[in-house]
Amino acid sequence: MTYSSVQKAAFLNRPNRFVAHVELNGKTVICHVKNTGRCRELLIPGATVYLQPAENPARKTPYDLIAVEKGDRLINMDAQAPNKVFQEWAEQDRFQPGLTLLRPETTWGNSRFDFYWEAGPRKGFVEIKGVTLEENRVVRFPDAPTERGVKHLEELCRCRAEGLEAAVCFVIQMGDVDYFAPNDRTHPAFGAALRAADQAGVAVIAYDCRVDPDRLELNRPVPVRL
Repeated sequence: MTYSSVQKAAFLNRPNRFVAHVELNGKTVICHVKNTGRCRELLIPGATVYLQPAENPARKTPYDLIAVEKGDRLINMDAQAPNKVFQEWAEQDRFQPGLTLLRPETTWGNSRFDFYWEAGPRKGFVEIKGVTLEENRVVRFPDAPTERGVKHLEELCRCRAEGLEAAVCFVIQMGDVDYFAPNDRTHPAFGAALRAADQAGVAVIAYDCRVDPDRLELNRPVPVRL
């Protein structure tokens, strides 16, 4: 996926999880943060960030904050991007051979999963989780407790119990990492649910991305350590 008219700015502060103040061309402007996670290790004063102009120029936040530099690493922060890049990648027949259907936002049981897919007689669901938390080349999810994420994993287990295939795909919104692991320190219940899902036959996969200020693309599989 690509972004248009991307501009470089300097992060100043984040008064709430939805907006940030940045310095752009010598002026302070307000922008929408396209990620409601904490991102405390990323959005620090002076950090280089990348903005895309809003589609509606009259919007109160005329820019969207889409990426940030952490040292020499560029991290995409757009929470909507993981689903988009996964869909582009899957539609190239790289997720399930012979894919005939990939339908987003499909309800099953008490959950709405990111994608339902069919490939010949096989069918299943896949849930996508974007990952931006990195430390010493190790990436983890979540960066804040997510009861919704636990619920999704439990529902994926029920899918498997009823004969459907199921997967959770962690889209790592950066490149050059060593492995993925659940963030047990922040949310031990999610780590426990992820291990239970793995034991129940839910595929737990992770992919890193090629990241540019104006582009994001799913790249290579990353080892998962549970």
